[in-house]
Amino acid sequence: MKSRWSDAEAKEYVARYGAQGVNEDLALRTYTTRLLGGDPRLVLHGGGNTSVKTRAKDQLGEDVDVLHIKGSGWDMGNIEPQGLPAVRLHELRRLRRLNTLSDEDMVNFQRINLLDSSAPNPSVETLLHAFLPHKFIDHTHSTAVLAITDQPNPESIARDVYGKRVAYVPYFIPGFTLAKAVADVFDANPNVEGLILPRHGIFTFAEDAKAAYEKMIEFVTMAEDRLQQNRKALKPAALPQHIARVADIAPILRGAIAIERNPMAGTVKRQILCFRTNPAILAYVGGEDVRRYSQVGVVTPDHTIRTKNWPLVVPAPDAHKLAEWKKDVHEAVDVFVAHYHDYFARNNATSNPKKKELDPLPRVILVPGVGLFGVGPTAKDAAIAADIAENTVEVITDAEAVGEYRCISENDMFEVEYWSLEQAKLGKSNEKSLARQICVITGGGSGIGAATAKAMAAEGAEIAILDRDHDMAVKAAKAVHKQALAIQCDVTDPASVKAAFDKVVEAFGGVDIVVSNAGAAWQGQIGSVDDEVLRKSFELNFFAHQSVAQAAVHVMKAQGTYGCLLFNTSKQAVNPGKDFGPYGLPKAATLFLVRQYALDHGKDGIRANAVNADRIRSGLLTDEMVAARAKARGVSEETYMAGNLLGREVYASEVAEAFVYLAHAEKTTAAVITVDGGNIEAALR
Repeated sequence: MKSRWSDAEAKEYVARYGAQGVNEDLALRTYTTRLLGGDPRLVLHGGGNTSVKTRAKDQLGEDVDVLHIKGSGWDMGNIEPQGLPAVRLHELRRLRRLNTLSDEDMVNFQRINLLDSSAPNPSVETLLHAFLPHKFIDHTHSTAVLAITDQPNPESIARDVYGKRVAYVPYFIPGFTLAKAVADVFDANPNVEGLILPRHGIFTFAEDAKAAYEKMIEFVTMAEDRLQQNRKALKPAALPQHIARVADIAPILRGAIAIERNPMAGTVKRQILCFRTNPAILAYVGGEDVRRYSQVGVVTPDHTIRTKNWPLVVPAPDAHKLAEWKKDVHEAVDVFVAHYHDYFARNNATSNPKKKELDPLPRVILVPGVGLFGVGPTAKDAAIAADIAENTVEVITDAEAVGEYRCISENDMFEVEYWSLEQAKLGKSNEKSLARQICVITGGGSGIGAATAKAMAAEGAEIAILDRDHDMAVKAAKAVHKQALAIQCDVTDPASVKAAFDKVVEAFGGVDIVVSNAGAAWQGQIGSVDDEVLRKSFELNFFAHQSVAQAAVHVMKAQGTYGCLLFNTSKQAVNPGKDFGPYGLPKAATLFLVRQYALDHGKDGIRANAVNADRIRSGLLTDEMVAARAKARGVSEETYMAGNLLGREVYASEVAEAFVYLAHAEKTTAAVITVDGGNIEAALR
């Protein structure tokens, strides 16, 4: 590992934050915290922490000794000075005289002694940093250090690497007890340059930021060097000759881990998946002993709230035997859940106070021959679980290469998983109504499609925008949020549609809602229109809807968790316009396509509904089209756009609201909602 310290960058941080009233100590602490947090081999998703002891002014304008330490909710990779709240150091150190201190009292005491009451909660390891004398303290969960200490004899192998340069601290759950143990170990070894906490990482410290940081890099490099000695590779298992595709297995996995299945109500609580693979992952999941080393437990306790203590391991999927594999997957999930119930009951029996069981479903799935999947309620959460799973692959592979992987005891894992201070890191919020659902929108780059993407995302859905114009799709996706997916797709090409749905499934694990919106308007008198014009219109305005719906149904049936098909059919489906037959005829056919899907796939819990919109400015109804249609009707453009019973123009966002309503309407199928300001000739009921 190489040091990324730059004198020029350090000076820039001091100057930039100095202009904001931040002192040099805190500016440099922010800089090196980012250096550490920017390397996933050191810090991952909230793990690790840093601190600096310095002086600050209190509300009376008096200088006091404070400890700036990473606050809860801040990521070290992009931390700002306000993410390192200041706590009165003298008061923190007084706590060392106590014999016991509850977590609740510790958190309360730390908050009482914040200089800013609005600051985030200081790290649960605040007292550990306070009880040590050093100015700058760095703590990481280095993968290399974990690999050499997640062993049956962690202290022995670590001493072989570091000798007496570091001291060794027995495992305790973070908090007051660990802080006192660390302080006692240091007092007995006051000349050490760092501390090794087996299965919990490494601490380095110094009187200046650069020295503490570069000591961390040096010690991690020493662990990396040790891992290159006398390695043994994971022994591969035999795999089927024809491994199934990710796009074919992800929906099956997603269906198997759905929560609260209720066929009578037609409701289900789904999960989002995040797929990862590379040669290292394939070697790990395809190892002959994967069901041994993957089930030992988490490489460091901080991970358990994101991944649980063990992944689900399923059989390798044979592309020619997916029906059998689906049955095996469901059985594997049942076994996992039963094992989790037993684990909870066994450990809760000795817990004080008693805990309430969390959901028993996996957060990581290992698939031999394919890779791994992170699981979570959102795409972001699934990606975090996948990141940690990749980190776990690296640590356990290295640990097995030089020894045999071990972790903390089952009871210790239970105590961390159900520790209120760990669960608090996840935060509490009410899920939005379309949370955990994946919504695909065709023609999503502009107009109604782009408005619908924003509206669905606002309700919590994960979004995939399909558009023939990739740049427009990317622009629309960025306007939603950074997890939204943009895919170039020509919906008139069935192969392009299939490829696009494969990408959605690979990104999120499946499909739940489809808004088949792409279309274009061809004009002409039906008695003289060119045959090619009519065929082109049918390709886009009818057959494309069929291709999209067919691809969606394939995924939805594999999931077995129901689904929702939504079609933009237009008022032309029931109220043809003059010289507009090439557009209206395929739209009328699509309206009946909606009803056919409702009829044929209601038994699968798949709903099919439509929105009939009229005169919505979009990529379809351009200014040129507005002028042409107004001329065909012999009215002004303004009169044409407001030519409805309410006398008001209708906007794309209002059509989007109708699609969102139908996505919520779990007992509605074969329905058509008209969004046109009132057109009695187009009214269906």
